[in-house]
Amino acid sequence: MNSPDPFFKRVTIVGLGLIGGSWGLALQSAGFALRRVGCDRPEVLKRALAAGAIDEAEENLATAVRDADLVILATPVGVILDLLPQLKTMVQGITLITDVGSTKRLICRKGAEIFDRATLFLGGHPLAGRERSGLESADAALFRDARYVLTPLSPDHLADERVKAFVELLKAVGAQPFVTDPSSHDRAVAFLSHLPQLLSTGLASLIAEQGAEDFLPSELAASGFRDMTRLAESPYNVWRDICLTNIENIQAALESLIEKLEGMKAHLSDRGLEREFKQALKLRETLRKTS
Repeated sequence: MNSPDPFFKRVTIVGLGLIGGSWGLALQSAGFALRRVGCDRPEVLKRALAAGAIDEAEENLATAVRDADLVILATPVGVILDLLPQLKTMVQGITLITDVGSTKRLICRKGAEIFDRATLFLGGHPLAGRERSGLESADAALFRDARYVLTPLSPDHLADERVKAFVELLKAVGAQPFVTDPSSHDRAVAFLSHLPQLLSTGLASLIAEQGAEDFLPSELAASGFRDMTRLAESPYNVWRDICLTNIENIQAALESLIEKLEGMKAHLSDRGLEREFKQALKLRETLRKTS
């Protein structure tokens, strides 16, 4: 079978962890005849080459992006914010720059300040994370059937040939593009992604403390507890920047959850608790139908 002729001939992936490594593997799996350039630490680049996630390794950022048609910033949010100003003088005018950051308002604001229509910035966020990060967890099928959020700086950017080509690239690796604005994205993920992470982490931390103070044998932790605390395996260094760049929305989500838990606490002995179970079940049924 012939490889599809890609719009982007040279793709540079900055950061070869879970998402960046998966991008490299997904592009290879899709059969695109393009050059995949990786930019990261020497030891990571060595592993990425061995895994087939990239075709070419480059430690120097300026060299890595110099001739790129597409640059994918697959680093933590704080690093993305630091990289954007550096890229202004490094990339060609026709380059499309996108990111995979879990928060979008600050990243898109900085992108709008730095780049014009010549070099185009497109906010992105694949809803395909896992509790374990790193190149070792990368998977060519990570984006398959996953929502991939796009937050263009302006609605008319969707008509740009580079953006349309990137949308087709997403579809080719199995992702489902979903367009929204940065503020709506950040509020939604505060409730649907960041809150579950903090809830899982808080629950695991609570039981760790309780286990040390009062005898709580871990042998009694069944599948429900293990499922609830799966996200607690996620590293703090990934979530630090997410919390810092979406603090108002996360605080609001936590306050709503605290209020909900207080209400459930007050109704433990009456039928008011039944309403919560029915409402939760209704949502789960809806999610099953849309998954």
